[in-house]
Amino acid sequence: MSLNFNVQAPVEELKEPTVDHGGYQPLKPRTETLPKGYSTAPGRRALSCDIFVDHDVSITVRDGCKLYADIYRPPNASARSTPAVLCWGPFGKKFSGIESLRLMTPWNLGIPDGTLSGLEMFEAPDPAEFVDRGYAVINVDSRGAFNSEGTMVIMGTQEAQDGYDVIEWIAQQPWCNGNVGMAGNSHLAIVQWFIAALRPPSLKAIAPWEGCGDLYREQFARGGIYGGDLFDHLIMKYILRGRNGIESFRKMFQEHPQANDWWNDKRPDLAKIKIPTYITGTWTNTMHGMGAIRGWMEVDTPDKWLRWHPYQEWYDIWGNQDGRNELLGFFDRYLKGIENDWESTPKVRMAILKYGEKEPLANLVEDNFPIPRTKYQKAYLNPNGRLSLDAAPHQSDQISYNSENPEDMAKFTYTFTERTQLVGIPKAVLYMRCDDMDDMDIFIVLNKLSASGKKLFSLNIPWSNLPVSKISDIPADQRTEVILYQGPTGILRASNRGIDTSRSMHPNWPFYTHEKEEKIEPGSVVRLEIGIWGMGVEYESGESLELSISGFYQGLSNFGTTEHVKNKGKHWIHVGVQLAPT
Repeated sequence: MSLNFNVQAPVEELKEPTVDHGGYQPLKPRTETLPKGYSTAPGRRALSCDIFVDHDVSITVRDGCKLYADIYRPPNASARSTPAVLCWGPFGKKFSGIESLRLMTPWNLGIPDGTLSGLEMFEAPDPAEFVDRGYAVINVDSRGAFNSEGTMVIMGTQEAQDGYDVIEWIAQQPWCNGNVGMAGNSHLAIVQWFIAALRPPSLKAIAPWEGCGDLYREQFARGGIYGGDLFDHLIMKYILRGRNGIESFRKMFQEHPQANDWWNDKRPDLAKIKIPTYITGTWTNTMHGMGAIRGWMEVDTPDKWLRWHPYQEWYDIWGNQDGRNELLGFFDRYLKGIENDWESTPKVRMAILKYGEKEPLANLVEDNFPIPRTKYQKAYLNPNGRLSLDAAPHQSDQISYNSENPEDMAKFTYTFTERTQLVGIPKAVLYMRCDDMDDMDIFIVLNKLSASGKKLFSLNIPWSNLPVSKISDIPADQRTEVILYQGPTGILRASNRGIDTSRSMHPNWPFYTHEKEEKIEPGSVVRLEIGIWGMGVEYESGESLELSISGFYQGLSNFGTTEHVKNKGKHWIHVGVQLAPT
């Protein structure tokens, strides 16, 4: 199907599927029953019930394209009795979560052997658990993935229409009770926003666990700087497989770095979603957090819940049994119609990180998010490198850093005199100039410092089942953003500073239009509003918040490169004017 955009999407080749890559097997439509006690391999969860499997089911969508799915369901259910949970992604419908953990995480994220069956799709619930509770689980290879036909597209109207058609096909199957839900995190969460916004009649509930809400502004071009290296160098090269190529985010940004019809199609209209929605989010994810927040704020139904947890997303969906039980309870209510008192579940629960070896706070019940009792406090940059809560300095000054040196940065700190929790969305307002270039790429991070001034990190998974007991014991080659969190970040290319306040979901999260470049005369001072990722951090007396500003991304390894940064010479920060509410 050809959608009408004002540009033609460039396409890159994908490697073709090969046997056993991501669990791939050549098409062989068949049915089989996996018996209770069956195990896909040693160390994997044995099935607690029989599971009937339809392999390689062909589903034709509206433009004639065939998509392929595996369907796991109870074998002896009566006709029209079984609700369905759809898991939608490009990673391979037989890609096991266990193998993904081994490929991309240290120590299997602390998830013990025997937790997963090996039937689970990457980032999706385990059919072994859901079928035993009376659900069918449908794992779909999205358009262009593995043997599914067409060119692979990532989100947008095309995937939404495909999802709509597959949902209505599922609802008509003789075993289905007509109620379909969706579940999964990351890609499998993001796509739920798009599909649910089209309102397929049989889609009755969604559970987007960790899903960004704008692929341009939150993932591939945050602040106007290309940020798709993780996708290009890891996901596309080592995980995705297909026969007809993939729409290229990298090439599209090279050709059209500003927002256009194609880029704008990658931002779902969350206000069109009107069905029960169970959202999760975490501060520690550098891609999905603000999408989860926007989902909570904009999805148009009273039947929505937000659970903010302190861990990494894959741990939460696979290693958190309480969370999985809650997800099943949510679907029991809205796909089975069971009166299970789900509505008494608190609408908003938050988490607060303490960093180091201290356990985080979780399941903190709140009335709303942002938390209504939040006290918004302005902090001011001082020439001595301090942040002041009292008033802007009487005298102005200028502080510089070398924008071409990743090790050079400007730092400002505030030391707490009593235990304080910062929970919400911060923003920086900076007055800056560059004498050597007509643009600036600016990267911010809010670090937490110990009482002795040491930079602290937060572990994204529980300490149990790990071979280390301290942050300092984690080997250097394992220190990635999958398991460690440094702090919330802000990113902006100064020429992309144009804001449409009418579309900003919160005063501290500006909506950058990215419709035109506004270059800066070298040597002139410009005011920059830089939205910073949401945060939830507790500080003890003597600990500090450090605002760090530089010309390069400062976080832990996020599989990125520095090739997309465009800086020259020194960046000057003019202090003696206000910073931002945090």
